[in-house]
Amino acid sequence: MGSSDEKVVAVIMVGGPTKGTRFRPLSLNVPKPLFPLAGQPMVHHPISACKRIPNLVQIYLIGFYEEREFTLYVSSISNELKIPVRYLREDKPHGSAGGIYNFRDQIMDDSPSHIFLLNCDVCSSFPLPEMLDAHKSYGGIGTILVSKVSAESASEFGELVADPTTNELLHYTEKPETFVSDRINCGVYIFTPDIFKAIQDVSSNRRDRANLRRVSSFEALQSATKSFPTDFVRLDQDILSPLAGKKQLYTYETLDFWEQIKTPGMSLKCSALYLAQFRHTSPHLLATGDGTKSATISGDVYIHPSAKVHPTAKIGPNASISANARIGPGVRLINCIILDDVEIKENAIVINSIVGWKSSIGRWSRVQSVGDYNAKLGITILGEAVNVEDEVVVINSIILPNKTLNVSVQEEIIL
Repeated sequence: MGSSDEKVVAVIMVGGPTKGTRFRPLSLNVPKPLFPLAGQPMVHHPISACKRIPNLVQIYLIGFYEEREFTLYVSSISNELKIPVRYLREDKPHGSAGGIYNFRDQIMDDSPSHIFLLNCDVCSSFPLPEMLDAHKSYGGIGTILVSKVSAESASEFGELVADPTTNELLHYTEKPETFVSDRINCGVYIFTPDIFKAIQDVSSNRRDRANLRRVSSFEALQSATKSFPTDFVRLDQDILSPLAGKKQLYTYETLDFWEQIKTPGMSLKCSALYLAQFRHTSPHLLATGDGTKSATISGDVYIHPSAKVHPTAKIGPNASISANARIGPGVRLINCIILDDVEIKENAIVINSIVGWKSSIGRWSRVQSVGDYNAKLGITILGEAVNVEDEVVVINSIILPNKTLNVSVQEEIIL
């Protein structure tokens, strides 16, 4: 097939309400993929990266959320990018590989030569065109985006070993108990349509084993706790591990930023990473101001056009202010996400925190944290419609929705 005739589709796995409990209380209001990072929904960043792929014809979102929760976003992003984006709802969990196999007919509708697969809760610069070029030069059925991490944190991810010359994937193990490698799976892949045959083979082998087990009731009892449904196929354990070392899978290493967005703390860190990336990709999204006609802006800051920010406020670095927020005189915002319809009154300070929708922070109040993105109380989170009254200090705390604080709190979870 000539390169001019090639078609590429992208699939983004968005998960669903059965997951994402670690993202509460923020996921109580919106699906996690639509939570804003740097002023844009989380899923917007991988979608925008897909736009750069040559010959891209379609983007699919696959998840468990009700379709109505994505209808408005899918429509608006399709119009904005001039690329069809479609949401496909899974009826039950099929596993990370079984999920795409379940929708293979739709994915193959355009007869693509290549299929990108991305996880929504990944923060990256997404070097997708470069990855596609590398994949074509390797000639296998799949290429995995990998990153180097510290040896201490590697066990939290899928660790892999690749040939340093050919980049062939030689060994893959998911979250090993002992150290294997400081190279980890980034949750971004490119496959040829042959991936569907590999997934089908796993299902067929599992079905054959299940039929054999019916012969021996003892064996059935022995293996009942370890068996999966035939249509439940995991990409990592069922596809990547068995195909490693067979000249089928290859790796492409990114030297740019990469993080996994599992908790609200990491969303704040990743919002800062995307704001910094805007300097190169979307400078028009970054606010400017010197404190005369508009607020003083320090570092990378996003302010929604509908937000009202007083000229005496000082914003940044790493601040994101969403729609219809009202930022009063003398307010100081550092490393924070301010969500829709928030009011922050005069001389209040917000540092290393996320302020939920429709919340209010009173005069001379202070909402802050130490800024440890991985600690349970490392950042302060105010849920929806939290009212912090005047001269109240909130430090290293999580406040669930619809609470009023008239006394200061530190290192507490207010239910």
